[in-house]
Amino acid sequence: MNPGLWGDMSSPEILVDARGHRCPVPTLRLRRALEQAPAGARVRLLADDPLARIDVPHLVASLGLVLVEQAQDGEALSFLVAASGADSSV
Repeated sequence: MNPGLWGDMSSPEILVDARGHRCPVPTLRLRRALEQAPAGARVRLLADDPLARIDVPHLVASLGLVLVEQAQDGEALSFLVAASGADSSV
């Protein structure tokens, strides 16, 4: 695995590992983490379902959030999302 692929691990992130799960589980787990994340937090989703490439950007856009990073290493996908906090409409 490329160590730089998953971003700067020194910054605090909430990690959601949904590898091994198929649609809609990765997106549902990401949404739950975003709902519980404090304002300013970043949530990283790891998934290996190819549909996550489509589902995650759509979810993030529909929630009005920012997809900071999207990467792939083999079959593993990584998405970094900036959360807006529990007081938002997530």
